[in-house]
Amino acid sequence: MSQLVPFLTEDPLPPSRNKRSPIRWFVTALTLIALVAAGFLIYDFVRGLSQSEQSSIVAGQPVLIVVNSGDSLGMLAVSLAEAGVVTSTDAFLAAAELDERATRIGPGVYSLTTGMDAAEVIDAMLDPATRAAPLVLPEGLRLDETVIVTSDRTGLSRAELDAALANPVGLDLPEWADGHAEGLLFPASYEIIPGRTAEEVLGVMVRRFNIAADEVNLEKRAKKLGYSPEEVLIVASLVQAEVSPEDFRKVARVVYNRLAQGMKLQFDSTVNYALKTDVLMLSNDMLATDSPYNTYVIDGLPPTPINSPGQEALEAALNPASGDWLYFVTVDPDTLTTKFTADYDQFLRWKQKFQENYADSTEPVQP
Repeated sequence: MSQLVPFLTEDPLPPSRNKRSPIRWFVTALTLIALVAAGFLIYDFVRGLSQSEQSSIVAGQPVLIVVNSGDSLGMLAVSLAEAGVVTSTDAFLAAAELDERATRIGPGVYSLTTGMDAAEVIDAMLDPATRAAPLVLPEGLRLDETVIVTSDRTGLSRAELDAALANPVGLDLPEWADGHAEGLLFPASYEIIPGRTAEEVLGVMVRRFNIAADEVNLEKRAKKLGYSPEEVLIVASLVQAEVSPEDFRKVARVVYNRLAQGMKLQFDSTVNYALKTDVLMLSNDMLATDSPYNTYVIDGLPPTPINSPGQEALEAALNPASGDWLYFVTVDPDTLTTKFTADYDQFLRWKQKFQENYADSTEPVQP
């Protein structure tokens, strides 16, 4: 340390010998001039691109923008720029940075126009009038009803949809479904994407069912009950058709109790399915219908589900209520009040009550 002390001083350092060098000043000035020139060149280039991009867009042309589930704002910006709705991805992202509502833009199909201001795009995509109405499939639709609704909303013909169902190789049906799509077109809300084929549209519905089946652990829990996944799905469809949700688990128990005792199910909903009707009071002729779906005639479950049940009905079929009930009657068709019993005579009394209430309803009696 003692050897360093003589070299340490608080006096100012001596000036550099090159401080006033003309060559050094010349190099510095030349560098600054080059940087400024490069900046102007880059600015002119970017401005030229922007002007060229703007001039190539014909404003006011209708455009459909599809936002898929999971798309980021960056992906949306690319779609908007490629379609000519905005001049660049940066323009939209800059507007989105200033408007936090942009994060609320959800999946769907949006009707926009080319040449829009980026801020206007955000306003438009948050306006429900701009978004195409989704395809909504309620719980309990039969396969033929699902085809009708899907055709009406998507523009696909019924023949196209029926053809895809008849050859369901690309629908991703579960192996246990044995090629039958009944019960597997899951009730949900679906975005209508232009250009999709019948196979693609129906495939989305089946994949949505597969998600629901995984969520309720259908295959494992069905095996634990002593039934196949398809049999549980059939029970769920019966439950969906017969009563309101608060009684799903009780009706599931009735089904399993009657199957265990070798009793015919005698469900009106299965006869309605066979005849493609929806009536509350079945005539004697209807009850005698010769069909594998007529559970007044056949033993056990019908061969396939009779509708597409929702997840609540699936859960009820997998987790039936505890009880010894063998009969149930919806005594009031208006309120859907349902009574359950294991006593046949009690069942007959409630059935009489239903018939009295039905006589006061407006539905015409079937011949």
